[in-house]
Amino acid sequence: MSALPRVGIGVDVHAFADAGSGRELWVGGIRWPDQVGLEGHSDADVACHAACDALFSAAGIGDLGVHFGTDRPELAGASGLALLAEAARLVRAAGYEIGNVSVQVVGNRPKIGTRRDEAQRVMSEACGAPVTLSGTTTDGLGLTGRGEGAAAIATALVVSAG
Repeated sequence: MSALPRVGIGVDVHAFADAGSGRELWVGGIRWPDQVGLEGHSDADVACHAACDALFSAAGIGDLGVHFGTDRPELAGASGLALLAEAARLVRAAGYEIGNVSVQVVGNRPKIGTRRDEAQRVMSEACGAPVTLSGTTTDGLGLTGRGEGAAAIATALVVSAG
């Protein structure tokens, strides 16, 4: 009998930095020029972070804080893509193959559809499995609707490699 697939969910939320902070906006593994970035210990890439959490959840090996917590100064400013690649490596080391990851970014900006293919390509390369990316707004409701931050929700599918 073949192993049943396992599904995990990940969520990440970051507030936008002050306009003069100099923070760059990284979402979906790509830099969005001329936009104020998100606050965070690393690059605050909500899409990559949610994807990491979904992978960890699916494999049952903890979460973003366990593996890449703010108590690790060497990860200050770390690339979300680098974290995603390491998360995928850890999931495989735990005995799982990655089927796919799906991520939805929630917020008024950036407009995911304008660079979806590029983001999907770089996230898929980092993950070593298909990653799909979509975007939505909350019609003015909540912190994302008021433009105070961005969020992402991800789902990952893994299967035992054994």
